[in-house]
Amino acid sequence: MSASTIGSINLLPEHEKREIYRRVIPHELLEHFKLNPYLSDKDGNSLISLKCNPGSTSVELSLFHEYGFRDPILYGHLTDTMNGQIHILLYILNNPASPRFDVDVMPDGTPTKFGTFRRNIEAERNALAFGLAPGQIRGGLGLLTAATTAFENFVESLGHEMYFVEPLYYHNAIIFERYGFSYQIGKKRMERIQAEFTGDTATTRLLDSSTPFRDPRAKESIRLRSWAIHDGILGEPFTDVTMYKRIGKNAKINTCVNCVW
Repeated sequence: MSASTIGSINLLPEHEKREIYRRVIPHELLEHFKLNPYLSDKDGNSLISLKCNPGSTSVELSLFHEYGFRDPILYGHLTDTMNGQIHILLYILNNPASPRFDVDVMPDGTPTKFGTFRRNIEAERNALAFGLAPGQIRGGLGLLTAATTAFENFVESLGHEMYFVEPLYYHNAIIFERYGFSYQIGKKRMERIQAEFTGDTATTRLLDSSTPFRDPRAKESIRLRSWAIHDGILGEPFTDVTMYKRIGKNAKINTCVNCVW
């Protein structure tokens, strides 16, 4: 049976699904953590978790460096678009050696959806001070280039020439630009945001340090802009941005070309 979509992969036997979805995992990640090809530990415990039930058009993949560890080193949530293209809803690489900041849960354990539904302000303040961007619970691994290559190989193996991604935060969109993604929806929104953070505007006047997330340096910093936007400085959440990338395409644009991280 030929599989070209998440939905069709999910109809396959378990061992076949596992073999196909493991293509998403970059070899560099396995080498970094010295994981064996079976993705299990020395006691035989599986280090990979897949949620890909038959009939579903989405998959959630979690890969752990250590059995029982709280956070995966890689988490991916993929789905099919209406016309059968691959759409990344969420893709995270975590450094398990990095301190953890509970931006994803409230003090009572209630999920925050990475701060998009509700916010753990104290955890966010600490993450900001540590140098993280909105939504990050731990530092990254510096393997985004390898991860992008692995994902494109996965998409190409399914017979596709392009795929889609939905950036959860402003800084995600800028990073995706640098990796060659274009805007399906939201380019004008990104250009308006650039204009709002340039010169003397209503937005820059709100960069008054009234909260830790409204740092005046956000005019020239992608990360700090993202925190300010996350803090509501634009009067609305960062939504309605969808991007796509053709396999092998290099970056050509950058909305925040003069900004530092």
